[in-house]
Amino acid sequence: MNLPRPIRKLIESFEKLPGIGPKTAQRLTFYLLHVPQDQLDEFAQSLTSLKKATVLCSRCFNVAETDPCPVCQDDRRDKTVICVVEQPLDVLALEKTNHYQGLYHVLHGAISPLNNIGPDELYISQFVSRVKKSWQNGAAVKEVILGTNANMEGEATAMYIKNQLNSLMVTGDGLPAGKAGLRVTRLGQGLPTGGDLEYADEVTLSRALEGRRKY
Repeated sequence: MNLPRPIRKLIESFEKLPGIGPKTAQRLTFYLLHVPQDQLDEFAQSLTSLKKATVLCSRCFNVAETDPCPVCQDDRRDKTVICVVEQPLDVLALEKTNHYQGLYHVLHGAISPLNNIGPDELYISQFVSRVKKSWQNGAAVKEVILGTNANMEGEATAMYIKNQLNSLMVTGDGLPAGKAGLRVTRLGQGLPTGGDLEYADEVTLSRALEGRRKY
């Protein structure tokens, strides 16, 4: 049986999404076929504006409607602490705890040689520059929380960032005297090895923030 071209094209589009197989793609397509047209139009508009109406914050690289994002603009946040995470969803997860009041830096991935993702494909150099500039403009970052996922890729990414920060502190690189006391911590108890940050509940994340350790 040959499916109508519009149906076939939508099924193929769904199949390109992660975790969506052919059967699920077919079910979603035929479900939408019976949705009222006004709801379909709203759905299509949401997809169209997904990228057109959002930007990456030039400071933390989180997804937002404005640049800088609301978190970076908030004067109530502790600007001396930055939590480095892999994805925007991780920011959302930590914000739900109502426990963390610092800033963020989103890498948009983790170092993964098997997937040809190296440090240059992530926003790591921008983060190191951000820390350096904070020392130079008088609003010094005092703690970096490495909130990458507790798996092989996340650990490799955390170690790489730690080494980059250590090099910055050791060499000085023209930084003012007395700025070598940066504290680098890692999210601790509460997060299981192999677990992803975005799937952790609020209690687990709160305990992980409270139990962060020197890294």
